[in-house]
Amino acid sequence: MQPQADVFSLHNYINSSNPSPYPSHFPISPPYPINGLNLNPFYGIQSATNNPQSMSLSSNSTSDEAEEQQTDKNIINERKQRRMISNRESARRSRMRKQRHLDELWSQVMWFRVENYQLLDKLNNLSESHEKVLQENVQLKGETSELKQVISDMKSQSPFSCFRDDIIPIE
Repeated sequence: MQPQADVFSLHNYINSSNPSPYPSHFPISPPYPINGLNLNPFYGIQSATNNPQSMSLSSNSTSDEAEEQQTDKNIINERKQRRMISNRESARRSRMRKQRHLDELWSQVMWFRVENYQLLDKLNNLSESHEKVLQENVQLKGETSELKQVISDMKSQSPFSCFRDDIIPIE
């Protein structure tokens, strides 16, 4: 039975006319600001309800503040909208720049490929020419040595002594 009594006393405590755990004659916070801080959340409302003129000023200032806040929100939203549009335009320009750069790089790739093919073709032609020149050079050296041999044979068989090798050397 003890738990029921605790529940009952707790129920009575919650349903009492004073929801504060403090006795009703103790205020929660003083009705005046302490060190410039107002600890009573109802301080402005209590003073406005006591004076009808201050109540109308308070509602006007609240209305003005609400309009000012709405204006501030509109300005902020307008700035956000302009910034968003500006960012989209900037992103679009950036994409266009990147695309132009990519197109330029692609055209350079194509130009270098054509240039590379042309240079390879020239290299192949020069290699063939070089090979032909080397073969011709070998052939001419062979002919030169044959002609030297013919001249040498002619000198040795010549009846004239002036053409003999012991008198005039052949270079």
